[in-house]
Amino acid sequence: MSVKVNRRKFLKMLGWGGAGTALTGCDLPTTVTLEEGKEEVVSYLMPEEYAIPGIGVWYASTCTQCEAGCGLHGRVREGRVLKVEGNPDSPVNHGKSCMMGQSTVQSHYNPDRITSPMMRKGSTLQSVSWDEAMSALTSKIGPDSGVKGDRVGMITGTVSGHQAVIIDELLAQVGSKNHYVHEVINTSVWSSVCRDMLGDEMPKLNYDKAGVILSFGADFLGTWISPVHNMGEYAKFRKGARGSLIQVEPKMTLTGGNADLWIPAKPGTEGALALGIANFIIERGWNAVDVPSSIAKTLNQYTLTAVEKVTGVPVNKIKRIASMLTERAPSLVIAGASTENHENGYDAVASVMLLNLIMGNIGKTIEASAKFPEKALRAKQGNTKDLLLLAKALKDNKLDVLFTYNTNPAFTAPAVLQVSEGLSSVGFKVAFSMFPDETTLQADLVLPIHSGMEDWGTHVPAYQPDTSSVLSLQQPLMEPIHKETRGFGDIMLSMLKLRNKNFGDFPDYYSYLQTAVANMPADVTGSVEGASKDIWSNVLQKGIVKAKASANALTPKLVDMKFKVKHDNSGYPMHLVPSARLGLWDGRHANIPWLQEFPDQIAKVVWGSWAELHPKKASELGVKNGDYVRVTSASGSIEAQVYIHKGIHPDAVSVPMGQGHDEFGRYAKGRGVNPLKILNPLMERRTGELATHATRVKVTNAHKHEKLVHLGGSETQVGRKFVKTISVDQLRRTEGEA
Repeated sequence: MSVKVNRRKFLKMLGWGGAGTALTGCDLPTTVTLEEGKEEVVSYLMPEEYAIPGIGVWYASTCTQCEAGCGLHGRVREGRVLKVEGNPDSPVNHGKSCMMGQSTVQSHYNPDRITSPMMRKGSTLQSVSWDEAMSALTSKIGPDSGVKGDRVGMITGTVSGHQAVIIDELLAQVGSKNHYVHEVINTSVWSSVCRDMLGDEMPKLNYDKAGVILSFGADFLGTWISPVHNMGEYAKFRKGARGSLIQVEPKMTLTGGNADLWIPAKPGTEGALALGIANFIIERGWNAVDVPSSIAKTLNQYTLTAVEKVTGVPVNKIKRIASMLTERAPSLVIAGASTENHENGYDAVASVMLLNLIMGNIGKTIEASAKFPEKALRAKQGNTKDLLLLAKALKDNKLDVLFTYNTNPAFTAPAVLQVSEGLSSVGFKVAFSMFPDETTLQADLVLPIHSGMEDWGTHVPAYQPDTSSVLSLQQPLMEPIHKETRGFGDIMLSMLKLRNKNFGDFPDYYSYLQTAVANMPADVTGSVEGASKDIWSNVLQKGIVKAKASANALTPKLVDMKFKVKHDNSGYPMHLVPSARLGLWDGRHANIPWLQEFPDQIAKVVWGSWAELHPKKASELGVKNGDYVRVTSASGSIEAQVYIHKGIHPDAVSVPMGQGHDEFGRYAKGRGVNPLKILNPLMERRTGELATHATRVKVTNAHKHEKLVHLGGSETQVGRKFVKTISVDQLRRTEGEA
């Protein structure tokens, strides 16, 4: 068997299409045969000769529970995967894993998995054979289907590696450019500011080189960019001289709970606080880099008293922050969800980045990242702008065929966008899915896919924390549990064969990946151990490929900032904070019991939703823990039990994301509420992102009560001093320097 296509086209098909790339090895022919690497894939339930009953064997793979791309080792015994841990060879997570990574085992064995293809017949989905399912696909997207490319679309979560390559290739073959990449939890605004002000949309952050970290709502220990990697770097930051952490946010996150100084700024005013700090630093002459007169003129408006009035942060604390940034330089200043996701989020994040520029942090705590050499394999990062674009396309009836994979827009979209209603106007909807979620159950054809522990794939993390970039391999840890499920890559390859006969020479996605890895360009294989003929086996063992990366320097520049704080809306006086948390994430893990019963890191609530209120606001409403309140926006209302906590701004109410599913299996359905549903359709002014933290609400007493299920009792020591505390300075003088 051979792939009868020229070398350049062959490389492009495999994702290695960059200029100047070459096949590994100098003596390979133009036509590369698959026979050289042919091998028989034997079921993991048929034990290998070296397998000893009762003794586990570890295999390398990649975690798919979020977009960070952590490397995994899975322990397999008697053909069944029992446990996962982090891959020590991965520069992303260095052998560690979070609760979501650990829960991938329970997702894999979940009893609510879809086990066979389903097709809509009348008003219901009924099981069909794969032949019938593929016949339906052929009739819709085959060469004789007559489908118009611009009326075909696909919405996915973040994708990278060869999954991104085959998605691009399929859409190109059909003639479509409609690939919507959607993630509720994202860093799109941060990336836009980094691209414009530094020349690198995902720069490397050196937490361990900072004397102080100032975070404006970036929950880097919970949900921001690459949590497991961040946790490891944070541990380094706390060792030795022990850096100090300052967290500014309207609602306490996991990162805020670890901070030395936690500051509850009024929601939406973080940018004004950053400019006030910058102005004070420049007035005192503490800045390491001069700023143009035009920027200085803008900063002059942000006096200490003016900033205190807008943000609610006392003058003495603003001065303290500025002093700490100066005294403990270099610093690292970052911005996350509560700062990004407002109507002027770009300007707010740019104000935060300005602090890094004037304090001379660029090149020290913020450096250029390693870019994977092949652009086609780099991560296509999800955002909320594409969700808005999809909603508009559905409303305007511009799609006849829509594919969905690794995303659930019917759940994550605000109700006012009418995504669920819009999906009904699409003539043929195909869902690649493991579970019966809200979007899947609206499809006309449901194709059951393997779990992350049964499938092949490659992943290139968007955030590359090492000096070399990394590609991570995902390989099956065991034979598929359900015989009627298929790999996502295999299904996509079957669809590609309908349009491009060159792909017909790959019998399955495994052979496609093996061929791709065996023919990696020289600029990628430089750090792969062993001769080229052993590349595949080396990658299978290690689970990663470290690629050579160019060391491009950052190019700092200032941008115009027109930060404005909107006036209070008397009809809706409070700010809604739809908080994300490590665990249920955006709701994609609500069907995993382990994560449902894992207590929230701050509230300690399990198996439900709650509305977090400041004691002052709770007193005004006359409510206590367990009472229900109604949270109402211009787009709808939800009811949730009250959890009273000092770690939230009095003008804010926080309802965590993740619950409120109408479908999604027995562990998720009908549990809690979904705050995303009542968001107003406001957009960030410069990037077009959905401003998820800009919705104003009113909170009223619903006059109902149930016992709030959460761990722990009192949040105070009631003067009994069970836990002794000392100052940071005292720690440095004693144990801190040990």
